[in-house]
Amino acid sequence: MTDGTDGAGGTDSTGGFDSTGSGTEPQSSDSLKAFGEVVKAFRKRAGLTQEGLALLVQYAAHTVASIEQGRRFPPRGFVERAEEVLDGFGALRGAARHLSRQPGLASWFRQWANLETEAISLCTYECRLIPGLLQTEAYARKLFVDQLPPLGDDQIEAQWVAREERQRLLRERPNTAYSFILEEQLFLRRTGGTEVIMELIDHLLELAALRNIEMQIMPQVRGSHAGLDGPMQLLETPENRWFGYCEGQKSGQFISDPKVVSTLQMRYARMRSQALTLEDSVGLLRRMRGAT
Repeated sequence: MTDGTDGAGGTDSTGGFDSTGSGTEPQSSDSLKAFGEVVKAFRKRAGLTQEGLALLVQYAAHTVASIEQGRRFPPRGFVERAEEVLDGFGALRGAARHLSRQPGLASWFRQWANLETEAISLCTYECRLIPGLLQTEAYARKLFVDQLPPLGDDQIEAQWVAREERQRLLRERPNTAYSFILEEQLFLRRTGGTEVIMELIDHLLELAALRNIEMQIMPQVRGSHAGLDGPMQLLETPENRWFGYCEGQKSGQFISDPKVVSTLQMRYARMRSQALTLEDSVGLLRRMRGAT
């Protein structure tokens, strides 16, 4: 189990943001830019457009563009497929081994964020705020504006761009199973005002209709609750390994200890049984939407 601290929260409250003002996506580093140039050179040698390469490596075209521009850390699956498709002579694999990000993201979140892009299962329980993957722009910007110490306009904009990029995972990875358990109080708090919450509920109802997303609401009145120790996230890798992540006010914890992960899995499974069913959760959201 490893522990690390960034400057202002973790993945969902601030997007892995630190006091220097960076967002969830890594700041461009020389190694990321160099890797992007190598990919671009091999792609052009093969006579492919970014869209053409995207089809062959099974990633979105904007993902290929972000990698070539040095703005996105390439997932392992991308490296392996690009190596094969572009006949990279081992150059892409070799270059990928030396990639690094500049300071801005805490080391524990970098590891989690990288795993998140390839996870086959991702489970999230939240009791403080709507998770970053589910936030609307209006809701997210309200959180950024209220952050202390205050952020500048450029920092807020960078925060939202990074969060929006991360949210693409929900639709880009239809074979990843996403599970969310959200406390009813998150909607009753009316963060951002009534209009923001109405838009947020509409957005969640749209996401809940996707086959790979399960959304459950934990009712406000509940005599027994397995999640009283706070928010948590769990993910399963393509190799069927499970990891956990928990965060506090100004710290986050990447969890690899199988015993601790097993405890979190037991708690999450119990919460799934304690929360409303998928159908009842959607029904509650619709009723709250109508009552706002």
